[in-house]
Amino acid sequence: MESRTLVELGLTLCFGLSSLGAVIGVTVNAPAVIGAWKKSALNNRPAPFIMVIFAATCMTNIIYGYIAMDAMANSVIMSDNFIFFMSLTAGICIGMNSYIQAMICANAADAFGETGRNFGNYMMVVGVVETFALFIMVFVILIAG
Repeated sequence: MESRTLVELGLTLCFGLSSLGAVIGVTVNAPAVIGAWKKSALNNRPAPFIMVIFAATCMTNIIYGYIAMDAMANSVIMSDNFIFFMSLTAGICIGMNSYIQAMICANAADAFGETGRNFGNYMMVVGVVETFALFIMVFVILIAG
């Protein structure tokens, strides 16, 4: 395989796996938000619109994957093989982060839908998980030069 082809494959995988993780994540947490709204309705409580945030959190990882891909594509100090493996690793890690974040958001939506309390606490936990994806993106930018 040509060296440039390997780079392009790696960059595509970085963005693609990040995006795939976000899409899979939404399929996990969006139904939980809908279920929490249903619980609210069954208990004759208004369905808090703010819970849509739990369904949307994974989308940021698409942006992180794109920024990481772009940083590696413009790198002049990384070898082609290193770009491939760094892209693959970043895509897998950011994509998995989306999935893990989705599971946490699903539980947070369920808890908030049932109690109507502690939204800020749930978002802090979601933010901790979000930080891992940010770290990956920032370290890729720093490594890419």
